Amino acid sequence: MSEMDERLGEMSFHMADIRSKRPTARRAVAAGEIHVGPSALELIMARRLPKGDALAMAEVAGIQGAKSAAQLLPLCHPLTLDLVRVQVQPEVARTSMRVYCEVAACAKTGVEMEALAGATAALLTLYDLAKPVEPGLTLRETRLLFKEGGKKGLWIHPEGLSDEERVRFQPHAPVSMMGIRVGVITLSDRAHAGVYADHSGPEAVRALTALGAELVNAEVLPDDLASLAEALTRLAASGIDLVLCTGGTGLGPRDIAPEALASVATRRVPGLAEYFRQASSHHMATAWLSRAEV
Repeated sequence: MSEMDERLGEMSFHMADIRSKRPTARRAVAAGEIHVGPSALELIMARRLPKGDALAMAEVAGIQGAKSAAQLLPLCHPLTLDLVRVQVQPEVARTSMRVYCEVAACAKTGVEMEALAGATAALLTLYDLAKPVEPGLTLRETRLLFKEGGKKGLWIHPEGLSDEERVRFQPHAPVSMMGIRVGVITLSDRAHAGVYADHSGPEAVRALTALGAELVNAEVLPDDLASLAEALTRLAASGIDLVLCTGGTGLGPRDIAPEALASVATRRVPGLAEYFRQASSHHMATAWLSRAEV
């Protein structure tokens, strides 16, 4: 271990290293309430508090708070935000004000801290403007409602969302392959001969079944054009919806997957193959060597 590695190991804090991650669409919504009592609630809604319009000021403060998250939180990555939307509404039955902060960005990391910072800033602003008329204020139930985007997709707080919140924010449902019949074929001479275990095939199976797909076929074939062409023809005739092949797309003399597909396919979808290569390049520097076809 180098001296630098030893020093890094002694560090008290570690900002997450996101250099290898790719930017994706991210969104998060946070919410919280402040109990203000009947007299302050009436003045807030009438926009007649001594310090001024608390509703307008809370919206401005929430936007500024979301944009300032990286300055407030030492390990929070500075992000370029595409959207900050703050909504303040009365909860008359609870003599409270409820705040929502929605944040969106195309980024390498999530925007949940920005949403929480925005909601908190708006709540504290309501506190500041309401305390001259009601000192007995209480902040409560500030939490992340949901976040979406990135590798993990949609996450919703265990306490869930109300029907009104679901309609308002419409969290994107996770991708589903329910009802889709799939097959996975691994092309490898050595895996077929038992020289080493196939890892890519089982990984593909896990990913597909996790999305709800029905696995109807998984097999390992040698790098042989006729064998793959026969398997593809057989599976297509069975009415299968998707066959995912792994391996056999490189530049080696035994890499014949593209040729096998070309021998049985009636129509190519080159754009999808190019998308696969582009997406893979964020994780594999040699993705450009692939001759994968769809």
